Amino acid sequence: MKIDKKEISSKAIKFYIEQDGKEVARAFLYLIINDLNQEPYGFLEDVFVDESLRGKGIGTELVGKIIAEAKNCGCYKLIATSRHKREKVHLLYNKLGFKDHGIEFRLDFK
Repeated sequence: MKIDKKEISSKAIKFYIEQDGKEVARAFLYLIINDLNQEPYGFLEDVFVDESLRGKGIGTELVGKIIAEAKNCGCYKLIATSRHKREKVHLLYNKLGFKDHGIEFRLDFK
């Protein structure tokens, strides 16, 4: 049996906030296409808010924009991951409607 491969292009959209020329918040939405659905799914990655600005609703607004964009792009789902110790992030995701759906497994190469 031979394993073939086919390259599939995906799209990434960066959302960010700058303050005094410095990026103080960001998040990425990756639109991923697979053979399971005609629509893409969204993957929320690298959500960051500068420590001095946390707790002011910026993360909520940023993730809200990602959710709206994923819906606008026709995604059938949006996946967000978070490390176990990031309880405040988990609360934010729950507040925005995300559900704990499983466990992420990761293989680091660096």
